[in-house]
This record gives sequence, structure tokens and C-alpha cells, in this order.
Amino acid sequence: MTWLQALILGIVQGLSEYLPISSSAHLVLVPWLLGWRNDERIVFPFDVLVQWGTLVPLLVYFRRDLWAIMRGWWDGLRRGAPFATPEGQLGGWILLATLPAAILGVLLKRPIEAVFLQPVLTGVLLFGTAGLLWLGEHFGRGERDLGRMQAWDALVIGFAQALSLLPGISRSGSTIAAGLGRGFLRPEAARFSFLLGIPALLGAGLVALRDLYVVGFPSDALLPILIGFLSAALSGYFAIWGLMRLVRRRSLRPFAVYCVGVGILTIALTLLRGG
Repeated sequence: MTWLQALILGIVQGLSEYLPISSSAHLVLVPWLLGWRNDERIVFPFDVLVQWGTLVPLLVYFRRDLWAIMRGWWDGLRRGAPFATPEGQLGGWILLATLPAAILGVLLKRPIEAVFLQPVLTGVLLFGTAGLLWLGEHFGRGERDLGRMQAWDALVIGFAQALSLLPGISRSGSTIAAGLGRGFLRPEAARFSFLLGIPALLGAGLVALRDLYVVGFPSDALLPILIGFLSAALSGYFAIWGLMRLVRRRSLRPFAVYCVGVGILTIALTLLRGG
């Protein structure tokens, strides 16, 4: 893997992880469309550690929210009720919404991995992301903030996140759309989606690190991984910052149109190549 390939893949990872366009789809499609054939010894550790790079901007951007949640839990624990404060309760909803993807990810690990080898199916699933975004915008009432969240809201958003285990279904897109469908204001739906991404990325990263420990770390992978990690972290921060500003004033429908376009392009190129 060259430094330029590492830079491009890191930027793709950072932007597509947080914009509602499916990071898994773009990480499958970009090397495939460009005809890259990278060394498998490097590709796996690269993917694992660059994914950790996308966690950094979440921790930085939402540091005040995370501190408030931890402080709310601590204050609640001293009174024997960790979810009694609004901040502690928000942390509880995040944990509840994390369960569907965590459980289904373990139970359906092999079938999900098989989908990553099918570019046409990835293209079709991008239509699913487009549909979720369009429906969320169409039916969303935009009346509630996160202080009015209930258990059922968290579970619905959590099951939407579970859909993103499939390449082509955007994690941020599906969870924001679900939040809109539950009547949350667009900035509040996006905020919960990003906070929900912290345990999701952390859990996936820990599992991948365990697998990396078994496979081993090639010494010649250090430079591309460092480049990919830094580019993913920086591009991810700008993606979060940009999307949080955008959702205050704009619809997410342009991202739905983009997903449809990329899906059509993927299917067409696959058929032309006989893939």
C-alpha cells in the first residue's frame, strides 16, 4: 500500500463514517473501482487501526457531552440512581440503543461478512440508505429534543443502527433517519446518532484488535497505517463539524440522491466488468 492510497482511504473512511453515505460501502467500492490490489497482510491491520482514527474526532467534538454523561452517572451513583439525572439518562439510552447491533453483529457475523464480497448487493443497499433518509425527512415532525427520549425511541434507533452492519447502509444515515422518524429535531437526531457511534466504534474496534493480535502486525505497515489514521481523524472531525452545522438549516435529501447515484454507478460498473 502506497502513502497516497493510505491517504485516500483514510480520508474516505473519515468522511463516509460520519456523512450519511455508508463508510463500509465506500471502503469496499473505492479500492475496487480504482483496481487496487493491496497486500492482505497490510489491509486488515490498516482497516482496524484507521477505524480507531475515526473514533478520535467523536471523542474530541463531543467531549462536553461525554463529560456531562459521566458526571451525571457519578452523581447518580452516589445517590443510588445512576440514570436519575438527564445526562445520566441520556447515557442509559445510548447503552440501550447499542444492544441490537451488538447482539446481531455477533449472531450474524458470517452472513454479514459474505455481503462485503458482493459489490452489486452493496450498490443495492445504498438505495436502502437513500430510502431511509428520504422517509426520515418526509415523516419527521421535528418536535422533540433528547430530554424527551423514551426506551422505545432508543430501541428503534438501535435497530436502525443494526442495519448498518451491512455494507451500503450508513450508520449515521440510518440512525439519524430513525431519530427523525421518532419526531426528534434534526440536530438532536444527529447528536444522538454521533454519541451512539462511540460505543459502536469502540466495540467494533476492540473485536478487530483481538483479531489483529491473532493475525499479527506487519512491520512494513506502520507508515501507511499512521497516514491513514491521521487522515481519517482529521477528515472525520470536519465531517462531524460540517454535518452538525448543515442539519440545523438543511435537509438530508441531497445525501439520499448521492447514495442513489453511487448505487447505480456501482451496479452498472459491476455488470460492465462482468463482476
